Amino acid sequence: MLALNNIEVVYDGVILVLKGVSLVAEEGRITTLLGANGAGKTTTLKAISGLLHSERGQVTKGIVELDGERLDRLPAPDVVRHGVTQVFEGRRVFENLTVEENLVAGAHTRSDFASVRDGIERVYDAFPVLRERRHNQSGYLSGGEQQMLVIGRALMSDPKVILLDEPSLGLAPLLVEEIFGIIRRLRDERNLTVLLVEQNAALALDIADHGYVMENGRIVLEGPAETLRQNSDIKEFYLGLNEVGTRKSYRDVKHYKRRKRWLS
Repeated sequence: MLALNNIEVVYDGVILVLKGVSLVAEEGRITTLLGANGAGKTTTLKAISGLLHSERGQVTKGIVELDGERLDRLPAPDVVRHGVTQVFEGRRVFENLTVEENLVAGAHTRSDFASVRDGIERVYDAFPVLRERRHNQSGYLSGGEQQMLVIGRALMSDPKVILLDEPSLGLAPLLVEEIFGIIRRLRDERNLTVLLVEQNAALALDIADHGYVMENGRIVLEGPAETLRQNSDIKEFYLGLNEVGTRKSYRDVKHYKRRKRWLS
């Protein structure tokens, strides 16, 4: 189980971004973190993965734990060795390397060649198209194939927890459905713990077991995904539906902030 307890994050020693964030991602379940741009979702993932230091950020209060072991004081490579890996938004493949070379790069925490080979085969079983493209330069893959590759590369470290940041970004709807189907299958077949940050709230809540809503660096709402799907505020602010289930007009956008009852 991954747990954050009252985490605060400060950038450049003065900018308070996370303001006492607490959440739990239970083993073998998909937990989604919803919120508008700038709410602090990606910063939350980086607080877990140890990548804040490269951006002059720091966890100044609180604890990040995985199965009772503290992570927030560890450098990023050690966080990976403890079983947590992050997939960034924007499909950051090594464009000049082949698909298989990208996968090998993801296995940098493994020292046994046989286990690396076995890991590659498991990725190819999960993503058959990558097997077909294994000798192709990754920069020439389609957007969907690149997203599969970065998820597969993350799996090469044999993680307990995978942090996914906006996996649907820039993909066509059919590809998004395929990627989300793969995420659900990884949970079911590998008992993988997934913490998912996603702008597409409808899809995220469809595959998630539990969800949190973040606003301005704070968790303002949380509960089972099914409960959040039925919440009237979630329907309005994230699914774009009004009380009778119809789509809201863009002219109603200014009305959103006035009705955010969870902030009152």
